[in-house]
Amino acid sequence: MRFALLLIVLFALTACRPATPATPPAAPVPPPVTLSPSEAQHVWQDAKQTFDHRCVVCHGCYDSPCQLVLSSFEGIERGASKQEVYEGSRLLAIDPTRLHIDAHGTEAWREKGFWSVLGERDPSRALIARMLQLKRDHPLPRGGILPEGFDLGLDRTQQCPKPEEFDGFAKDHPSWGMPYALPGLSDAEHEALTGWLADGAPHAPEPPLAPALLESIARWEAFLNTPDDRVRLSARYIYEHLFLGSLYFDGIDDQTFFRLVRSRTPSGQPVDEIATRRPFEDPGVQGLYYRFVRRERTKLAKTLMPYPLSDARLARFKKLFVEADYKVAVLPGYDRQTAANPFATFASLPVASRYRFLLEEANFTMSGFIKGPVCRGQVALDVINDRFWIAFVHPDSPVVKEEAQLLAGAMPDLALPAEQGSNGILINWRKYERRQRRYLDLKSKFLSQLARSPDLVTLEQIWDGDGENNNAALTVMRHYDSATVVKGWVGGDPKTTWVVGYALFERIHYLLVAGFDVFGNIGHQLHSRLYMDFLRMEAESNFISFLPKARRRALVEAWYRDTSNEVKDHVYGKLARFDQETGLKFSTDKPEVELLRQMHVRLEKVLEKKYALGEEPEVKLRDALKGLALLSGHAASRMPETSFLEVRREHGTPRFFTLLRDSAHTNVAHLFREDKRRKPDEDQLTLLRGFVGAYPNALFSVDESELGEFTARVESLNSNEAYDTMRDRFGVRRTDPRFWELSDRMHEAYRDMEPLESGLLDFNRLEGN
Repeated sequence: MRFALLLIVLFALTACRPATPATPPAAPVPPPVTLSPSEAQHVWQDAKQTFDHRCVVCHGCYDSPCQLVLSSFEGIERGASKQEVYEGSRLLAIDPTRLHIDAHGTEAWREKGFWSVLGERDPSRALIARMLQLKRDHPLPRGGILPEGFDLGLDRTQQCPKPEEFDGFAKDHPSWGMPYALPGLSDAEHEALTGWLADGAPHAPEPPLAPALLESIARWEAFLNTPDDRVRLSARYIYEHLFLGSLYFDGIDDQTFFRLVRSRTPSGQPVDEIATRRPFEDPGVQGLYYRFVRRERTKLAKTLMPYPLSDARLARFKKLFVEADYKVAVLPGYDRQTAANPFATFASLPVASRYRFLLEEANFTMSGFIKGPVCRGQVALDVINDRFWIAFVHPDSPVVKEEAQLLAGAMPDLALPAEQGSNGILINWRKYERRQRRYLDLKSKFLSQLARSPDLVTLEQIWDGDGENNNAALTVMRHYDSATVVKGWVGGDPKTTWVVGYALFERIHYLLVAGFDVFGNIGHQLHSRLYMDFLRMEAESNFISFLPKARRRALVEAWYRDTSNEVKDHVYGKLARFDQETGLKFSTDKPEVELLRQMHVRLEKVLEKKYALGEEPEVKLRDALKGLALLSGHAASRMPETSFLEVRREHGTPRFFTLLRDSAHTNVAHLFREDKRRKPDEDQLTLLRGFVGAYPNALFSVDESELGEFTARVESLNSNEAYDTMRDRFGVRRTDPRFWELSDRMHEAYRDMEPLESGLLDFNRLEGN
């Protein structure tokens, strides 16, 4: 009885005890959306169009905020990361995170620290959707300067919230929704992305390749993988120069691009890419195969490097590398010291063949260090002048014909910093300086021996493109922390001009393209920049060798104001002295100007002129803009580095022009404090037809009838306030309601003007004030 009473009491106490709160049920997982293939294709294409034209314009390159690259489905699926690619002070190299190369699939990227932006459990909670909604909840003001609180500096501290951190981010930065510091999406664009997320973020694969493309790929892979030592060595050379290219099959399809990769698997099997930091690093397998992989990314102006392949090109490669008279005693290995030195690795290949390979697509080869992985880098680019012209030594020149002898003797001194790998040690720098001194001494003696020929220093030594190849003359333009290279000599006479021969061309590629690792440490990156000083000065030295001896030193003094004699000696002096008198005739006290005129005449047949204002068919536009093309001094210095100008016409489509500021310096021979070497009173504007440069700093839209006023205002700029007033009148700011309409017109015009080479522009450098 007592036991029964005890049970009743216990039961009563238990019944009166407050109930333990139940664990809230997990959010219900939405049922999977089932779409037909055609429906998935339609939903994805709508979303992709919005991604491309509203998102990729800031999220396309290595410097995409939070490494969120939206130019392909794999990039969207990969997601975001707090790891910064561009971190110039890191002491140790970081693991590379190249999209489509260093990992495949979401699990692999999650292991590398990336997190989802798609919200697989609840699409409405996807980071993309929440960032878009944040912008709709807090839109930008219409017009005027950006409100306070936006940070547009490239080196800003990035805010990369994970899904669980988003609420805090939104509270601290309510105006930082996406698109960041730009107008929000239209209702239709917003629905395209959120609807795509709600449908499960479907991805429609690329259509199968056309039979003609498959046949061409099979022919090229068969050639590159021929089991013959001469072909194997040649294929390695070709791969190490084309690995960054956007390869296409000319005459078949010029909008489907491929990468050339090293694979563990032969043709006919799925590609198993060998991912190394550099193309010449040890593949780690006994047998490798060169294969073509389709590029599944939206075309970006910053990274697109088209390179045509065809049956004619294949025949040309066979003539250069297979039919030439040479032997390969033993194939080179992949030890770092040898592999990083192309003159050692490819010593068996004829110099003439190697040089012709580089020359015949010189714009592509030179674009490697402009359009490669370096999406930004002021310190890396302050090694070159803001605009300079390039010409090339003729491949039939005695210099090239005898160059193998020089290279054989200078082999150890041609070693490049990439031999240290990606963790460069700064104390090794003096070693490369000593090697360069020895090489210049050998080169000077080599040229002095050849100088016994009276024809050594004439215009016949300048390549004329064989009368038909427009790669013979290039212009490089620096835009502070980015740069562009184009065919032709654009703009007025530059401060300096380069003349490039084989050894110099090859070292530029292996220093800044094949050998450069954007994920490397500070030592590696500084070594690359410092070594480029040598190459620039060598190219300038080649140019002044065509001038009278009496003028050479004075010109170097003008180019390198406020520098030491040691620096000047690298261009003309004890290190690079070439005492042969020129074989050219001059009649003024400015022979360098006369030399450029003579070179113009020699290159006239192949000079690309499409960017020149003189090619503009509308006479009224030419006359209205010609004042800007000649503008120099402080008015020019008030303009941004890169501006795009739309001229709206009463009849016909708009015309587009590029205004580039050539920023003058006393010299470009020092690593830091560039602002102390600026000479704004010597700045110039270069006005070009079309679009030159991937990163505009300012956008202007002017009615044709207003061109006179626009030109007059630019010509009279005398203060920052005057520039702001001019931009208020003609500029299209980040907050302008017309911004996306102008962006669409620019991209449409760019595609029409450059159907092969055009790509999406990048708005990360747009002014904010």
